[in-house]
Amino acid sequence: MEFSGRTAMITGGASGMGLLSGEKLAEQGANVALLDVNEEALAAAEAKIKAAGGNVLTLKVDIRKYAEVEAAEKKIVETFGSLDILINAAGGMSGRCCNNCNSFEKLPIEVIDWGLDVNLRGAIYCCRAVLAGMMERKRGVIINFGSVTGEEGGGGPSLDYSAEKSAMKGMTKSLAILGAPHNVRSCCVIPGPVLTRPGMAKMKTLLGRAAEPVELVDFILYLCSDKAAFITGSSHVIDGGHLLAR
Repeated sequence: MEFSGRTAMITGGASGMGLLSGEKLAEQGANVALLDVNEEALAAAEAKIKAAGGNVLTLKVDIRKYAEVEAAEKKIVETFGSLDILINAAGGMSGRCCNNCNSFEKLPIEVIDWGLDVNLRGAIYCCRAVLAGMMERKRGVIINFGSVTGEEGGGGPSLDYSAEKSAMKGMTKSLAILGAPHNVRSCCVIPGPVLTRPGMAKMKTLLGRAAEPVELVDFILYLCSDKAAFITGSSHVIDGGHLLAR
């Protein structure tokens, strides 16, 4: 049980790679706190993890609101005694998530604001909420999600998404510098096409396919484990050669 006695807070935890990360961590003994805005999906996720024998806490949280994030961190520590892992999995391209895929110069400001708030501000808020406790307890791992769009750039409706996701690399480095004296590590995972949505299968890769979600989650769990104790401040592209196949 690789993660026995440890607690993970996962944003976007009711679906996709956030949920799968929670399921896999729970299978390996972690206490798992899933944060999401979708109460119905949270209830289903909680039932599934509990049915498999895992320890899980679900919290409806809008990561765009710092007070809610801060309250969640306190609730998690009160419930499980610590918070050792943060996985910032919440996010998405603003145009797609807001059903408005106009090119950037025509994209409504409220759509751009949604992307900035969820993909950047929310991740920063979560790091701010958990870091002091991790430093005090002398143990912690923070995993941020980038995107190959942040590496290659994106026109049309994805310009703001590219900016937000490329920022994850800089934040990861800064967290690593700040956390290192306190045994707190930070890494950035940069996915290419992943089969969390059917459209991902159309993206070109050298390997000729998109990744199965578990292929990324297995690597995330490795980064969270003691096996990766000497890895911090780094960003890891997992894209099947997408950036090389353009």
